[in-house]
This record gives sequence, structure tokens and C-alpha cells, in this order.
Amino acid sequence: MVELLPPEALLEIAKAFTFGAKKYSANNWRKGFKWMRVTGALLRHVYAWMRGEKADPESGLSHLAHAGACLCFLLTFEATGTGEDDRWSPA
Repeated sequence: MVELLPPEALLEIAKAFTFGAKKYSANNWRKGFKWMRVTGALLRHVYAWMRGEKADPESGLSHLAHAGACLCFLLTFEATGTGEDDRWSPA
């Protein structure tokens, strides 16, 4: 199954992970944090890309690569129960 993943996209996401590792420390994200904080970052990167901004000004990397990294965080948090699920719920 892994062979079906596009290497071009994964390498760009890996660059975003590397940038984060240098900024915050490697694997710091594995401690988890609030899910909506990650969702906000994901959406900010997608919206910047939608407005025509190709690269994040701080890292110089693709906004989509950063959004992909955020999505990886959320998928991992959900699968492992890591971080705080602070999504709004009517109940």
C-alpha cells in the first residue's frame, strides 16, 4: 500500500517536518497538543495557498506541505489518542 503514495508529496511534507524539528525539536509533536490548534494551522496554510501564496514566508516551503504535515499530526493524534480532542460538540 505504501508504494501507492506519491513520493513528491511525501518528500515535501518531510521537509515541513524537518523545519518543525529544527524549530521545536525532533518529534516534539508526538507529545500531542490541542487538535483545533493543528486544525487552525492546517486551514491557515490552505487558505494562504488558495489566495495564491505558494510558500510559507517563514520556512520558504509550500503551504500545502505544511498543511500535509498538520494533517499527518491529526491522523496520528486520532489513531493514537494523543493530544487533546477539543473539537466542539453539542452534547
